[in-house]
Formats: sequence, C-alpha cells, structure tokens
Amino acid sequence: MLFNSLPFLIFFPCVFVLYYALPFRFRKYMLLAASYYFYMCWKPEFIVLILFSTLVDYFCGLGMVRWPQRKGWMLAVSLTMNLGLLFFFKYLNFFGESLTALCRALSIPFSAPALDIILPVGISFYTFQTLSYTLDIYKGRLKPERDFVTFALFVSFFPQLVAGPIEKASSLLPQLKEEHRFTYQNASLGAKRMAWGFFKKMVVADQLALLIVDPVYKNPGSYEGGALVLATCAFAIQIYCDFGGYSDIARGCARMMGIELMANFKRPYFACSVTEFWKRWHISLTSWFREYVYIPLGGNRRGAARKCLFVLLTFTLSGLWHGADWSFVVWGLLHALVMNVEFLFRRSGRTWGLPVRVLQCGMTFLVVSTLWVFFRAGSIEEAAYILRHSLWGIGEPLQYCRTALAALNPGVVEAVFLAGALLVLFLFDLADETGDGIALVSGLVWPVRWCLYLGLTLVILVFGVYGPGYSEAAFIYFAF
Repeated sequence: MLFNSLPFLIFFPCVFVLYYALPFRFRKYMLLAASYYFYMCWKPEFIVLILFSTLVDYFCGLGMVRWPQRKGWMLAVSLTMNLGLLFFFKYLNFFGESLTALCRALSIPFSAPALDIILPVGISFYTFQTLSYTLDIYKGRLKPERDFVTFALFVSFFPQLVAGPIEKASSLLPQLKEEHRFTYQNASLGAKRMAWGFFKKMVVADQLALLIVDPVYKNPGSYEGGALVLATCAFAIQIYCDFGGYSDIARGCARMMGIELMANFKRPYFACSVTEFWKRWHISLTSWFREYVYIPLGGNRRGAARKCLFVLLTFTLSGLWHGADWSFVVWGLLHALVMNVEFLFRRSGRTWGLPVRVLQCGMTFLVVSTLWVFFRAGSIEEAAYILRHSLWGIGEPLQYCRTALAALNPGVVEAVFLAGALLVLFLFDLADETGDGIALVSGLVWPVRWCLYLGLTLVILVFGVYGPGYSEAAFIYFAF
C-alpha cells in the first residue's frame, strides 16, 4: 500500500479514528494489526520475514539479560539471522553474478546459479532497526522490552516500516507505550506535514520524473550535452522530494497519533560541503552507520589516515546497502573520496560570508548531482556514457540550453508549472532553514493561511500525478 494511493487515503483515516476511539490498552493491538495489514498489501507471505526477525531479536534481547555470560552468542544469533536474510534476498544473486564475471575474466569455467528471488519491500530498513535494538542491549545502552506486542509494533510501525526513518528503540519504544490523547495541535501539524509531503512527492518528484528524468535515463544514448545535465539535476531534486516527501508523510501520520519520528532530512541542498550534505541527507541511516560501523572501527580516534580509511569503508558499505549493484558501491566510494579530500584540506575556525556560502552550496549541489548519476543510471557503463557526453556543446552556453529544452520538449504549461513548484519548494526550505516553515505558515492570519492550505490542496489535486491509467509511482527508496 503506497502513501499516494486511494487505499491509503481510506486506510489511514480509519486507523486514526480507531486509535483514539479505542481504550488505551487495546491501541497497540490495533496498531500492530494495521501495520501487518499495511505491509501484507504488497505481498502477504513476506510478513513471515518480519515475524521471524521480531521473534529472533525479541528473544535474543531477553537472553542477553538472562544469560549475560552468553550475550555474545545471542548477539551473534541476531546478526547472523537478520543479515543472513538480508544477504539472501538482496545480495545473493549480486555476489553470484560478480563471482561468475570474475571467473570468466580468469578463464575459470564456473557459473553461479541465478535464483528467482523477489526483494521484500523495506527489508533493509526494518533489519537495521531491529539490529540497532540488539546492539544497544549488548552494549548496555538499553534494557530489553518484555512486552512482545509492543516490541513487534516497534519493528513494524506502519508509517516508517518500509522506508524509514530508522528509529532507535530508546526513542520509539517509550512513545509506543505512552497514552496519547487527541489534541488539535498534533492533528493539525501532522496533517500539514502530510500535505507538504504529498506536494513534494506527487507534484514535484513525479512530475520531474515524468517530464524530464525518465525519458532521458530510459534511453540516455539518444541524448547528449544539456539534456543529460538537465535530467541529472532534475533527478537530484526528484529523489530529494520523493524520499523527503515520504519522510514528511510518515512523520505526519505518526504525529497525528501523538508519536514524534526523527527528522530524516534537513534541507540537504543547502549544505556547503559533501560532508555537511550527509549530516542533512537520510539522517537516520547516516547516524546508524556512524554509530554501529564508523565509531566501532575507530572513528576519529586513530589519526587522519585511519579516519579516511574508515570513512571509505563506511560509505562503501552504505552504497552497497542502497542497492545490489557495483554502481551503488562506486557511488558510495566516490562520496567517501570527496569527503576525505574535504577533511584533508579543511581549515578549521574560518567563517565565510553569504556570497561564498551560496557559491559553496552551488558547488556542493553540482558535485552531489554528478554523483547521483551512478545512483540513477542502469549500470556503471551507462553512468560513464552520461558523464562523458554531458559537456558536449558547453562552449556555446545559449545553444547548449536551447538544445536541452528542445531535446526534452516540455510543454509551456508544464515548464511554467514546474518552475513555480520548484520556487515554492525553495522558499519553503529556505523558511525551514531559518526557522520552521510550517510554523511560519500556521502563524499567518487565518484568511491567508486557509487560502494557502486550499491552494496547496488544489495544486495536488490538479497537478499531482495520479488518476485513471496511472499506476501510483512507488517511492524510490522502496527498492532498498
């Protein structure tokens, strides 16, 4: 069930009403049933995987406290079972294909069998969430949850189940056990955040995909120069609005039920460096890798050379987490290389004025957008083609831009509308950067405020990508 689908627009109001209508002691059972139903709408049999992970980590957590002398074994069981499932469903064919290619290169007659495996939606997210629970218990940071239903709800809470944010048990579990009463403030703020998320996804992200990104990246060999650059920059905005929109909808759903999920994005394209970008982009995943991979490796404590090595290892793993393909590995590795260069040449204590910061933001956006090519392209070879041909004709800037627009041939109405939507996105993010965009809008006098609310709703209904003959566009990160 997708957030941007009609079934969800029926499902969530029902859950919301039942949540506050039921006595507190029954709410967790209702939410758990709703979460399992939500997930089973994709493929019912995959609920077995969530139940298995839940049971393994629930009993491993309890076992670490009951038998402290064997907590290392309990942790090993949790890691083996969870990572084993993730490896089988997501990486088995990838490593098999890589091994086959290596053997062919060495003239070794070996071919790994290719299995027909369907990747369960959200497995990378809920696997990392349950692993953080057992790792925190092992390190003594957390006591195990004894109520199985509450723990199962922590693993499967439907707003953030399939694409995060990846919540820590210390943050989410206490909120699931707390009785939340209906308040107009929570309902209002949650609904506003959901509406903004729908705008980012259905109006900006899906329109960019439909008009610019998909036509080019489905057949990049038919394009060159400005068209490739325009599509690449458009994808940078598309993936931000797609994933950021999902996170906003997830946070809005939870907030309407009195539960606060962590902010997964903080205006990443306002970052002045790639290092800062990763402090603003997919914050829950970055935090997870920092806490459970980078710091245990040694972090910043073992000198500059090892720090650079640990960053390379961490972001290579992060790239592999995103997808079972060497292009994702290259994408993560290149981010790490850029961050290491920034670290080695960074001068501490220096502050820059606004013009320099704007220039830094622009340069960071160009670097990140360039690296997104490896994320979006179908292969490393395809990414290399796009990068090679992106600068063709740049010696004549005006003609370069005309060629880009002519190749894509967007309609005048679509082009003007997209420009307006991107302007709204920029202004709202700018307001968020300097304060709170939603609070700013909420503080306006009521005629202006409600005109904006109605205008946003009308834009989503009129210009949003949906309707007969259209299959709701899945969120990009659902594939991971």
